[in-house]
Amino acid sequence: MPHAFAAVFHGPGAPWEFRTLECPELAPGEVLVEISLATICGSDLHTLSGRRQEPTPCVLGHEAVGRVVGVGEGRDPEWLGRRVTWTLADSCGQCPACRQWDLPQKCERLFKYGHAPLDNGSGLNGCYASHVVLRAGTALIPLPEAVTDRMAAPANCALATMCAVTEPYSSGGELAVIQGAGLLGLYGCLLLRAAGWKRVVLVDRQASRLALAEAFGGEPWEADSTAALPENSAGLVVEVAGAPELVAQGIRWLRPGGVYAWAGMVHPQSQLQLSGETVIRKCLTVRGTHNYAPRHLAAAVSFLATRARLHPWDRLVAPPRPLRELAEAIVLAESGVWPRVSLQP
Repeated sequence: MPHAFAAVFHGPGAPWEFRTLECPELAPGEVLVEISLATICGSDLHTLSGRRQEPTPCVLGHEAVGRVVGVGEGRDPEWLGRRVTWTLADSCGQCPACRQWDLPQKCERLFKYGHAPLDNGSGLNGCYASHVVLRAGTALIPLPEAVTDRMAAPANCALATMCAVTEPYSSGGELAVIQGAGLLGLYGCLLLRAAGWKRVVLVDRQASRLALAEAFGGEPWEADSTAALPENSAGLVVEVAGAPELVAQGIRWLRPGGVYAWAGMVHPQSQLQLSGETVIRKCLTVRGTHNYAPRHLAAAVSFLATRARLHPWDRLVAPPRPLRELAEAIVLAESGVWPRVSLQP
């Protein structure tokens, strides 16, 4: 069997260990993918800083694209050689979350790539590596030629998640507001405009993060500007900033009967100062979304394919750096100069 090269994480502040791991014999349904490009997600930055806890040692990284180089018994051998992306989670397909609630991302036996220790299965559980072993319950999505690696790598986290966030609001509306101009916010602008929302205002405290808003369908709005969005004006507010102190403002922007969609506050420091009366008197709906189902990743890839020539996708993902320069790539990712920083094994 071939060998894999991986960057092993030992905890916040610890140096990276670059290690050679043996690619295992594949169990039934498993797939071995040779990674061609991975990107550094904001959740990984939270892990690296200690804001988010993961078991160590582990291989981080869950946003990636690659080519299938091995399939276990039960997987169609026609996958061999195909360029693919895959769901960031593996689900059992049998529990109530999978079969009854349409929430496979909340499976009772959920496994998430980039979040598991080396002693869980093959150890090739993350994408900061040359190879990853995908488990039997992981959906594979083939990539059209028009969708480049740099377009596709963040699709199995950021874009697929925003497809899940925006799916209930596909009938359009007058005004939607998105709080947070990172990659999630930019994708959200495109998806909502495509769904028929007449205006999508993208709000952020940092003017530099709003530079790409118009190119991706949004109206840039500095949160601390002297101008202000009218209260009771938005039918939808989408939170992807991860900042609980912004919730009160979002509530004020919402019109009576509006919807507040939360997706960014996935951390313990997200306690809210919010009265039930505020929500009840405005007849608001509050909906949380965490990760996505396989259909959302399929929708994300289809969306990229139909819009491959319409937007400056390469401005979202920095040109790749070698995996051995991971430490330097993380510094660049933390700077916020690029929505995503990419790595090649």
